[in-house]
Amino acid sequence: MNKDQIKKVVLAYSGGLDTSIIIPWLKENYNNCEVIAVSGDVGQESELEGLEEKAKKTGASKLYIADLQDEFAEEYIIPTMKAGAVYEGYLLGTSFARPLIAKRIVEIAKEEGADAICHGCTGKGNDQVRFELAIKAFAPDMPIIAPWREWDIKSREEEIDYAEAHDIPLKISRETNYSKDKNLWHLSHEGLDLEDPSLEPQYNKEGFLEMGVSPEQAPDEPTYISIDFVKGVPVSVDGVEMKAADLIKHLNKLGGVNGIGLSDIVENRLVGMKCRGVYETPGGTILYKAHELLETLCLDRDTMHYKALVAQKFAELVYFGQWYTPLREALSAFVDKTQETVTGTVKLKLYKGNIINAGITSPYSLYNPEFATFDEDGVYNQADAAGFINLFGLPIKVNALMKESLKK
Repeated sequence: MNKDQIKKVVLAYSGGLDTSIIIPWLKENYNNCEVIAVSGDVGQESELEGLEEKAKKTGASKLYIADLQDEFAEEYIIPTMKAGAVYEGYLLGTSFARPLIAKRIVEIAKEEGADAICHGCTGKGNDQVRFELAIKAFAPDMPIIAPWREWDIKSREEEIDYAEAHDIPLKISRETNYSKDKNLWHLSHEGLDLEDPSLEPQYNKEGFLEMGVSPEQAPDEPTYISIDFVKGVPVSVDGVEMKAADLIKHLNKLGGVNGIGLSDIVENRLVGMKCRGVYETPGGTILYKAHELLETLCLDRDTMHYKALVAQKFAELVYFGQWYTPLREALSAFVDKTQETVTGTVKLKLYKGNIINAGITSPYSLYNPEFATFDEDGVYNQADAAGFINLFGLPIKVNALMKESLKK
């Protein structure tokens, strides 16, 4: 990359520590280039307040805030939930937001005639891959600036030093310097005491949890809810129809107050190291559980078992930033086919961090009490099982006979 040719840069801007210091750093190191900041609104809520003033004060010429919440919920979250994709216990909150944000950044960079796109992802993390793979999918020749791979700053402490030296306002202190990512699906926490897996997260410390409470602080009475699905897509809660983004926000409130969706994970990052994170995903945890329960009624055994294999691969693709790939699209097509009969209602009891099945109904239920009953029935001849077992076990019998013959 020839720095002299970089006159205008579009920056993926959150207003957090990393991107706050990147604006003046770009201007210092890239010939006082114009910096256009872009924030994707995927449900950060209060984090977007005052962002335009802050971006311009630190040197940006303008700030775009792209409203992506509905697209995020309908085109990224719900397809991943329908797949049942979970990466090592992680419900992929940051993972599937990054490709969408990067796609919009590319669109704005093209509209603005930018010479490069910049992001604030560290050289150790997964997000650098997610952003850059998405950029390559829509602007394969676009230069990418990644300051963490260039500058001399080595830690978040040094970032705070840089911010203080340049009079950049921060919402964090050295004591609350967790690395966080928030959207309408989840909130992640990394860093500080969480870097020691032997320490319990400070769930009950005021200000640590933002989307809910710990199970100990949840009400002593359970909350009952019902969720309606049509072809695998959640469409209403307690009989009230909602679009996907609003439904997730509603479940976040119900789940949060009941201590649902806390997850403490040591996960395998794409770059090869293990990393510990604490995640708050109250509404998402409820949706995954409800959808899984409904599938137990509506999917046949072979489809259900094979879909579990697809779910693991789907999760890896999302986690690794490979959303815009032929394989992910093909797996989504498979998942959509499996969801044609996943329609029904799931009732749940939320109680102190637990999600308890309170009843499932579906017009496409494959559960037939006449076949399943332990009482007398007129549809199943139990004597048929003997022939089935003889044929199913024939390879085992032949192998055992061979072993016996060798002993003679």
